[in-house]
Amino acid sequence: MEKSIINPWKWQDDLSYVQAVEIKNAASTLYVSGQAAVHADGKSSDADMRTQLLLAIDNLEKVIGEAGYKPRHIVRLNVYSTSEQELWPHFGILQEWIKKHEIKTAVTFMQVARLFQTLTVELEATAVK
Repeated sequence: MEKSIINPWKWQDDLSYVQAVEIKNAASTLYVSGQAAVHADGKSSDADMRTQLLLAIDNLEKVIGEAGYKPRHIVRLNVYSTSEQELWPHFGILQEWIKKHEIKTAVTFMQVARLFQTLTVELEATAVK
């Protein structure tokens, strides 16, 4: 696989994402459904935003790992939240996770009116290797 990062500017570096990722000669692609704070028994969390974000990250890692991928294979990450104001103070958690795994990903953040049941944050990813 050949991976190229396209960043015409530098300002996005502080926000832990890239403007575009080009992939050539990929062996496989994994499209991951939105991962949220759903426990192993299928029950949606009703915890605070920070706790839900941590569980969503854990669930994303579990799905990717089960498929034989690593977080560094993520090239696209969509973040959905019911409240930018509640998520933003905890966004550093996601940034640290991205940095820890040396992820170079295009990111889109969207505030939505509602997520399933009691969920407040959801992470949708595309990974390639």
